[in-house]
Amino acid sequence: MGCTEPAASALAGAKAAELLGCEPSSLQVFTSRDMVKNAMGVGLPNCALKGIQAAVALGAFGGDSERGLSILSTLTSDQIQKASSVRVSLFIDDHVPPLYIRVIAKCDDRQAIAVISGEHDRFSYLEQDGNVLRSLAVDTCGTELEKEDELFLDHVSVEELLGYVEHAPQEALDMVLDAKKTNMAIALYALEHDYGLNVAEAFSLGSALAAAASDARMAGCPLPVIINSGSGNQGITLTVPIAVVGEYLKSSEEKLAKALLLAQLVGLALTARKNRLSALCGAFTAAIGTACGFVYLLDGTLAQMDGAFNTMVGNLTGIICDGAKMTCALKIYSCVEAAAFACKLAVKNLSPDSESGIVGRSSSESMDFLKRISHEGMEQTDKTILSIMLGKQL
Repeated sequence: MGCTEPAASALAGAKAAELLGCEPSSLQVFTSRDMVKNAMGVGLPNCALKGIQAAVALGAFGGDSERGLSILSTLTSDQIQKASSVRVSLFIDDHVPPLYIRVIAKCDDRQAIAVISGEHDRFSYLEQDGNVLRSLAVDTCGTELEKEDELFLDHVSVEELLGYVEHAPQEALDMVLDAKKTNMAIALYALEHDYGLNVAEAFSLGSALAAAASDARMAGCPLPVIINSGSGNQGITLTVPIAVVGEYLKSSEEKLAKALLLAQLVGLALTARKNRLSALCGAFTAAIGTACGFVYLLDGTLAQMDGAFNTMVGNLTGIICDGAKMTCALKIYSCVEAAAFACKLAVKNLSPDSESGIVGRSSSESMDFLKRISHEGMEQTDKTILSIMLGKQL
């Protein structure tokens, strides 16, 4: 419910307050630049507040940690009033992973600490009045099986993902169809209400609906979104356009489910190669999965999916993430339009070859190049982006 980074921040605030056992008189937040960047410009559901400090405070004054990332789905006027008046100190830590937030809640001589890291709803450290209740590795999460999945996604090829999709269990197909239903709901809702930049009014249906859903979500629309890689905007990008194209083509439910599943898996595989939070725009990497889903709906071959993938890499690599905010809708629109263009070229067996800049000889090689750009090439870019954003607050 709402943008993922503010939701995680509210969750950390709620847990810290629960451990404290009373309403905090002050809150301290230690977090990464990426968390700040992705919470600075987005509206919070059911209120007019913005930013990571407001999200933490809302969680601390009445948030229920059992709600997980839907913690902002219900707010009271008393909760909003208290969140607006409490002192919340913010500190950026350059020595923590991108997905990290530490909340220290204080009241009189009592203190509680809650840390979320690795995943948006994973408590890696909990402390109550000096007693450590939980202490896990900061950036390692999940069971051994989940770690194997993460490692697999970091090396998987589109060919392997397609092989899985063709024989996927019904549970996986049902899950992505449910994601389609949920994300289409906010897209259609956004067309009837005034949110953000209203990108949707001017553009073609698939791209427009995805942009509309992002517009609504970034403005704090109180409707849920099914996420991909910890991102609602990526979840929207990977479901809504494919749902529209599938309906136009009158694809069977099974065909549509497999296209959605392939797109989601490509999105996960690309995020595994960068970071959940990165200077490389998530709408771009998600739209590569969308392009593969488009090709699948049109009965394209694996080679044509590779072609669509490489066209996206040759076309849009370098789109930066300057935080979660209303212009995400513009980027989603541009990326989905590019995905449609890449698909059209691919089904005609047209795509750039490996002589073209960072395009690889295959989608697998292009994935590796994107990984290098994300990790080696954009570290300073990320710092510069946040410096600009914080400078505007002065």
